[in-house]
Amino acid sequence: MEIKKRKLNGTFEITLKPIEDNRGFFMRIYDHDIFYKYGINQKWIQENHSRSNRAGIIRGLHLQLPPFSEAKLVRCIRGKIWDVFVDLRYGSESFGHSDWIELSEYNNKMIFIPRGFAHGFCTLTEESEVIYKVDNYYSKENEIGIIWNDEELNIKWPIDFPTLSDKDRNNITFKEFRDKYKGIRI
Repeated sequence: MEIKKRKLNGTFEITLKPIEDNRGFFMRIYDHDIFYKYGINQKWIQENHSRSNRAGIIRGLHLQLPPFSEAKLVRCIRGKIWDVFVDLRYGSESFGHSDWIELSEYNNKMIFIPRGFAHGFCTLTEESEVIYKVDNYYSKENEIGIIWNDEELNIKWPIDFPTLSDKDRNNITFKEFRDKYKGIRI
């Protein structure tokens, strides 16, 4: 497995290395000692599985407020997604900046996103399945979202007219987030 720092401090792109033969493949997706060398020492609490049945769905941008902020380890196991994460850490040099990565069942990549980030993705194939580990428990009362197409964030999504849930259609703006919360204190 190969781990590379991304442009936002604390985020890492992880490329998995399958060992293939005529039966299929074997691939390690988590190794405590390797992750630990990069400062990724989360205790994973939950693992979630999301399935989307068409291209052009955006889920996000989601986050949980303290004390339920969560780090995520995200991987696409079927299809292809455009994964987006936004730094909302109070006092961070890259506060309000975003990054994105294509994750697919074919490129064997994962992304590690630390606490204090909003996260979302856009499906690029008719069927997409995403699994992600989190290091904190889900709290409906502490979950909020920032609108996917916020002009100030200027995220480069691969679609202009996505399919959204009612919840995601009504997410707050980045300005509303700043005015109310100032940032996520980790």
